[in-house]
Amino acid sequence: MPMKLRLASLLLALLASSASARAADDAHIDIGPFSKGTPGEVLPQGWKPYRLGKSAKETRYRLVKLEDRTVLEAHAEQSVSAIAHELRADAHRTPWLSFSWRTERLIEQADMRTKAGDDYPARVYVIFDYDIARMPFAERMKLRIARAIWGEQVPAAALCYVWEPRQPVGHAGWSPYTDRLRMIVAESGAARIGRWVSIERNVAEDFRAAFGEDAPPISAIVVAADTDNTASEALTWFGDISLRAAPSSR
Repeated sequence: MPMKLRLASLLLALLASSASARAADDAHIDIGPFSKGTPGEVLPQGWKPYRLGKSAKETRYRLVKLEDRTVLEAHAEQSVSAIAHELRADAHRTPWLSFSWRTERLIEQADMRTKAGDDYPARVYVIFDYDIARMPFAERMKLRIARAIWGEQVPAAALCYVWEPRQPVGHAGWSPYTDRLRMIVAESGAARIGRWVSIERNVAEDFRAAFGEDAPPISAIVVAADTDNTASEALTWFGDISLRAAPSSR
């Protein structure tokens, strides 16, 4: 099973446990804030590691003090893994995903159109609790075949926001591994390398643009940095992540 498809599959394992996840229906949801953790901790409270088995080298995640705040550091050295925070949120009540990230270098070989180039120094996934009965028959059969081969966790619907070297901000395309994962460029190019970049995206709008229908509930947020396909290295930091009823600029 291709490593990146395994990553997508493991990420969507969160859907199976969404019934026991924290319910969140307020207008501002702080998602396991890194700033409230203790530097030196491997993972902040509420976040879980998602590994790809013994054959995959894992990206290292830990809380560090950077400048005047505690943030999550992701160090990828020819590695791939993710961390995930389960929740249950109404994508229409709190559609605005807000986060910040900072990276020290781009992956020049990255190319969101190919499996060989499917590496990014920074990724933030939004996982949706999607009912496959809503899918057209042909897509439903395709998904069932994929799940029969690779397991029940093959994604039904997810968005992935990335820092990409060439494509412009807002560019979107399907993952080269599955057309149930929509890749969206949230930051592009090297102009802001080494600086904090704040991102806000309306996930309900992005979901509709990708899948042509209203977004189901959000079941998890996932953070990742991966460099295994390109045999490269990335050092990235992530600030707090939240879901809001309105963008913070309003």
